[in-house]
Amino acid sequence: MKLFVGLGNPGAQYAGHRHNIGFMAVDRIVEEHGLGPWKARFQGRTAEGRLGGDKVLLLKPETFMNRSGQSVGEAMRFFKIDPEDVCVFHDELDLAPGRLKVKMGGGHAGHNGLRSIHGHIGEGYQRVRLGIGHPGHKDKVSGYVLHDFAKADQDWLDDLMRGIADGAPALADGDAPGFMNKVSLRVAPPKARDAGGDGKPKAAAAPKPEADPAPRSDAAAPSDAPEPDTRSALQKLADRFR
Repeated sequence: MKLFVGLGNPGAQYAGHRHNIGFMAVDRIVEEHGLGPWKARFQGRTAEGRLGGDKVLLLKPETFMNRSGQSVGEAMRFFKIDPEDVCVFHDELDLAPGRLKVKMGGGHAGHNGLRSIHGHIGEGYQRVRLGIGHPGHKDKVSGYVLHDFAKADQDWLDDLMRGIADGAPALADGDAPGFMNKVSLRVAPPKARDAGGDGKPKAAAAPKPEADPAPRSDAAAPSDAPEPDTRSALQKLADRFR
């Protein structure tokens, strides 16, 4: 069994915060794949189902961010899940908005949710780092993450969530590159080639008429072209009697 953990803070007042993007990710996976329903367990809310070839438990800790490890540890012990089978979705200040990276192990970089999980299960688990951008100064970080996404963020945020849901089966199967490819197809789809606005192939363009050839010099003029008569009137009269 795999354990997908979304990090965030419980309560309607936090639902749209940047810090809750992990909750948003697992919510979208459950919604798009018809998993669930959500149940209150392990100091959080859980949903179960199959993704790819694996059974997956999805967890949203309700212990608040800085105690997320309590909920994660309890679920792992109950199902005897190893750390390497845990994947945590969390907000990442060091990635531009809409960017995503998958990482196995490593430090918590000051993230309170990861810090708590480290304390309960160690660092040998997988993370999906969801870029939210940085406010520009460390003193602004708290207010930035504990604030709703801007309206201007909604398009890329929805694309990112759709991509995560598309790639979730690959992630459950341990195919991180496949997962990231699915996300990329949503966030930065390849440009349609040779397609019109209706998505249909464009008709072949009519050949352009060739430009008229450049005027040729006198040396290249056709031999039957009349030459201008440059004789004087006196010469013309004299030539008539020759």
